[in-house]
Amino acid sequence: MSKRCSICNKGPITGNNVSHAHNKTRRRFNPNLQKIRVLDENGRVTREYVCTRCIRSGKVNKVPVRQIPPTV
Repeated sequence: MSKRCSICNKGPITGNNVSHAHNKTRRRFNPNLQKIRVLDENGRVTREYVCTRCIRSGKVNKVPVRQIPPTV
């Protein structure tokens, strides 16, 4: 799994774990990526890793879920 958003190119950043005794150890903050079906500009459906901020702000054209007809 790539740790970059395919829309905004957001990737991991680094910071510190800080304990109660104020000991600092390095850590990574990974973006919240979701694998979703995206409709591209040519009308094709692809699966891409997109961060949740791009999904929420509407930068991505999500493909609607296929409706299965009920069997009677």
